[in-house]
Amino acid sequence: MPFLGKKNVLVLCLVLMPVVALALDFRSVTVPKAVLYDAPSSAAKKVLLLSQNYPVEVVVNLGDWLKVRDAQGSLNWVEAKQLSNKHTVLVTANKAELRLADDVTSPLIATIDKEVLLEVADIKLNNGWLKVKHRDGVSGYILTSSTWGFE
Repeated sequence: MPFLGKKNVLVLCLVLMPVVALALDFRSVTVPKAVLYDAPSSAAKKVLLLSQNYPVEVVVNLGDWLKVRDAQGSLNWVEAKQLSNKHTVLVTANKAELRLADDVTSPLIATIDKEVLLEVADIKLNNGWLKVKHRDGVSGYILTSSTWGFE
């Protein structure tokens, strides 16, 4: 940028950095059971086990180790190799409605219990609705306000 000095470029980068940092980084557990630790080391205290496909939010990335937040808000460390970029969500509502289309008047396909994991079938949001798929093959739309694990 010939019209901006080095100092101005640095200021511009610092101003834009918070905008970039606002993007949430959700991943899911790829192994049958992921071990979470209280520090970024396999020698640290084991704190929790998360099951396969459980979504977590990455808050710190050290390369091989990630500090993650789970649906309950707990912060712990996990080896990066135990997570994937697969998008899943955890149902947080007591009885979440799965609809045929992204509309509250659309036919009800199923009622999903709290704590059920769903795969995100389409990462595009439609007016607060997310297309998801249950492990039994049933797919439809759920309100994102009824789930945790998607930006």
